[in-house]
Amino acid sequence: MSQPTSPDLPARARRRVLVVEDDPVINDAVTRRLVAEGYDVTQAWDGPAAVTAAAEARPDVLVLDVMLPGFDGLEVCRRVQAVSPVPVLMLTARDDEADILAGLAVGADDYLTKPFGMRELVARISALLRRVERAGVLAAQPAGVLTVGDLRVDTGPRRVTVAGAEVHLTPTEFDLLVCLAGEPGNVLTRERLLADVWDWPDASGTRTVDSHVKALRAKLGAGRVRTIHGVGYALETP
Repeated sequence: MSQPTSPDLPARARRRVLVVEDDPVINDAVTRRLVAEGYDVTQAWDGPAAVTAAAEARPDVLVLDVMLPGFDGLEVCRRVQAVSPVPVLMLTARDDEADILAGLAVGADDYLTKPFGMRELVARISALLRRVERAGVLAAQPAGVLTVGDLRVDTGPRRVTVAGAEVHLTPTEFDLLVCLAGEPGNVLTRERLLADVWDWPDASGTRTVDSHVKALRAKLGAGRVRTIHGVGYALETP
């Protein structure tokens, strides 16, 4: 593990990123770019080292490759999230839906398929951090309840039940559901969901929306969220 830092910013102004990637060229390139952007960066190259680094560095964001020595990124994500939830951006060499859904299932918030551009990587990390800040603001507001048929969403404790049975969602899945449940029956475009849930200013990540909706359907029921092809999604009403 190593910890390159940017010397030009005060420590309190910097956010911490843990970069876990076994390819030293990619790891170093990502690290150099993030340091140049003002982040404190800790590096790790395998699964066990990543879990240790997460416990020691307490990162604000985890950039995590799926394929790692020791144990893979899915197991890293599972172990890290079990101790202390942290936003996770997964890096995958395969644009395979099953792999992407597996990452989302263990708590990843977003993913990038290799090869990726550094500008997009930085934008995704910035969006994740803005979402965390926004969640903190919302948590301080009075709690509310959204009810759509037998679906109940308690925004305070971030608890979801279907027909009285609790459903465990990742933070991103919960935020997506709140957005849909806030306007049940209405069609929300992918661009709208990207802006409201992921805080992205453009439509470059519409496939991320699609993947999260599929993960949400797997937990709530396939018919709960309706697809309007070429437009977006709507939460079905009774």
